[in-house]
Amino acid sequence: MASSSSLKRKRNYDVFLSFRGIDVRKNFLSHLNTALDQNGLFTYIDNKEMRKGQQLWLELMKAIEESQVAIIVFSENYAASRWCLEEAAKIMECKGHKDLVVLPVFYKVEPREVRKGEGSYGRAMAMHESKFGKDSHEVKRWKTALFDAGNLIGWHLNDEVEAELIKEIVNEISRQLARTPLHVAKHLVGIHPRVTELNSMLKLEFDDDVRMIGLWGPGGIGKTTLGIALYNNTFRQFEGSCFLEDVRKASGGPNGLVALQEQLLSEILLSRQRLAVSSVRKGIKLMQDRFCQKKVLLVLDDVNDIEQLDALAGGSKWFGEGSRIIFTTRDKHLLTSYGIDEDYIYEVKPLKNHDAFELLSREAFLNNNNIRMDLVDKVLHHANGHPLALKILGRFLSHRSEHDWESSLPILTDILTKTSNDTFKWSYGELYDKAKEICLDIACFFMGYSKDYIMKILDSCGFDPTIGLKVLMEKSLITEEREAIQMCKLIQLMAMDIVRQECSNNPGRRSRLWLFDDFRKVISRDMVRFASVDTNFALLLSNFVY
Repeated sequence: MASSSSLKRKRNYDVFLSFRGIDVRKNFLSHLNTALDQNGLFTYIDNKEMRKGQQLWLELMKAIEESQVAIIVFSENYAASRWCLEEAAKIMECKGHKDLVVLPVFYKVEPREVRKGEGSYGRAMAMHESKFGKDSHEVKRWKTALFDAGNLIGWHLNDEVEAELIKEIVNEISRQLARTPLHVAKHLVGIHPRVTELNSMLKLEFDDDVRMIGLWGPGGIGKTTLGIALYNNTFRQFEGSCFLEDVRKASGGPNGLVALQEQLLSEILLSRQRLAVSSVRKGIKLMQDRFCQKKVLLVLDDVNDIEQLDALAGGSKWFGEGSRIIFTTRDKHLLTSYGIDEDYIYEVKPLKNHDAFELLSREAFLNNNNIRMDLVDKVLHHANGHPLALKILGRFLSHRSEHDWESSLPILTDILTKTSNDTFKWSYGELYDKAKEICLDIACFFMGYSKDYIMKILDSCGFDPTIGLKVLMEKSLITEEREAIQMCKLIQLMAMDIVRQECSNNPGRRSRLWLFDDFRKVISRDMVRFASVDTNFALLLSNFVY
């Protein structure tokens, strides 16, 4: 996957220059290299062109792989050089597999000559065909590279002023270098097949529409990580791109949505100075004017309010054809109410068993320890495929002995509780009052019960379970699996802790009791009072408790 390979690959050079020295070294290339240097760009330029050999060739190939941008200067005699053609083929290969940005300059040749093998390029390729064979692997590879590179958008220099063109090239390279992949999670597990699914949903090969999709699921399930991987994998295909992280939290900060609008405008337009926005309405107008002809990739991470969508991605008419807008959220209803079709809402689910095991192994360094599989299975069961839970438990158990693992099993719930509160409490806080009560009841009593049974119980208690359960599902707080209601372990811990905090030292004053020990303590403490009222009832309670 391009995103992960680009992060792992070492970048030693900002720019790699591919050229034919006899055509451009003493004029255009010299001026371009000087301008790049003056702008602080570290450039690889081959100064040993007349002494090609295996060692230098390996150095050139390595330099291409370690560059962020490649400039190919197509001049009259470029294709006559086998070395230049090999460079072009390697550059186009890295463009496809290693996230290399390729910018062609057509120096006193027509792009069609490069693309179709006409003029000096036709004569040069005929020479190579006679030497290597028309159907040889080398010739086919070179023709493909020239065709693909000749189709790229670049610069055509004929009678134009070189200084002005060089200034444009340097500015474009600076803009491209400002667009870098985002940092992604250390251990990417199960991401590649999901990115593949989402790419098919985005239909990036079509530029005749603007498409919006949503990534939906509970907190800590990996929506942001998946969004970043998807962004890194595709952002080079767009004229402008922006990943706005944690919109929910940022919109509540100083200047809120206005600050996010300024950031969005600055990143997509690659402006060196932050554009000032005086109000949300003016920000909307500015974005509509600036983006309507621009192919944009925008990711709004962790949105939770329709106002955020209205202010930051008001509709498809805001953006140019081919744009793709991606939302991550815990609230499915937010997406559907915004007009996103169910077919374009991707539910991010827990990891499958083999991926959960791999993530736990990486976080806990299981390969370095001899831990019994039954202990590993108990930890995996506790996390239930939830990436955040796997990371927390894996880090806690990392580099610990088998005995430590065994003694940790009783406290795994305590380890997860604080994180569950930090991650999910605000989702619970957004619920209306009766939905909160239903959420707590399911967490304490009804996990794994059938939906019909739960609805009958809730209905008898005066709740309206139809809308209540639907809201909890839309908010990613519960799921329905095989007609049974389930709840993520972390969400259940958060809900149970809310009940405990009603009165931490006295279970009898809480709204719900679900643990037998708590129930027994409450009954035991009240037995004296009951005994004074009814001796037979006290005896009955005594038999129950003891």
